[in-house]
Amino acid sequence: LSGLDPAQPYFQGTPILVRLDKSDAEFVDVIHTDSAPTIPYLGFGMSTAIGHLDFYPNGGEQMPGCGKNPVSQIVDLDGIWEGTRDFVACNHLRSYKYYSDSIIYPDGFLGYSCAAYDVFDTENCFPCPKEGCPNMGHFADKFKGKIKNDFVKLYLNTGEAKDFALWRYKVTVTLSGRSKVRGYVNVALYGSGGNTRQHQIIKGALQPDNTYTSFVDAEVNIGTVTKVKFLWNNNILNPTFPKLGAATITVQSGENG
Repeated sequence: LSGLDPAQPYFQGTPILVRLDKSDAEFVDVIHTDSAPTIPYLGFGMSTAIGHLDFYPNGGEQMPGCGKNPVSQIVDLDGIWEGTRDFVACNHLRSYKYYSDSIIYPDGFLGYSCAAYDVFDTENCFPCPKEGCPNMGHFADKFKGKIKNDFVKLYLNTGEAKDFALWRYKVTVTLSGRSKVRGYVNVALYGSGGNTRQHQIIKGALQPDNTYTSFVDAEVNIGTVTKVKFLWNNNILNPTFPKLGAATITVQSGENG
């Protein structure tokens, strides 16, 4: 059974007899996309973990792309009817859109087991353990025989619009240069499966010989890394023309470490 953002009002905190529960089937997976409290946030979805696997994409409360202004959302790509409906319940409806996208991307939507979404951006929840990470959506049942804990909370990020699948990488950059500057560093990843756009790794003080780590949710599964493009820019016009490079760049795949 797949629960697509099961309803919160009148159901959250009730006996298992009247709501979705892991005892309802051999395998129950749940996608939570609108789990902010109903009052005052009008969250329609349940926040409690109730399945064998509970996925909280983007933290489970506010979905990227749902904060757009009403006009741009209502005349979205899907037409006025779907756009109007999405404006009213955009977060809630993301659950079925993620699910339908998951059919097209069997290797996408990996959920990382984590205590909470604010810990998700640390190295505590990366990479996937040796038994792998479950896929949110249609292929979640591939993980059926591997569940050890009572409730498993899983976190991941998605894109703002179709296609929603993203693939997570850890990028570590050690800078080289002569002097500290201010600015930002972008990295683009190239691989056997495709190339990414530029992703910002750090912004602010850039200190040569320092190592900086960031997580990149890439819009493509790059496969085997073939090349990494490093770009940096300083925020102000600097008459000394400082130079900065990368001594090393390490890319680690979340899927297989």
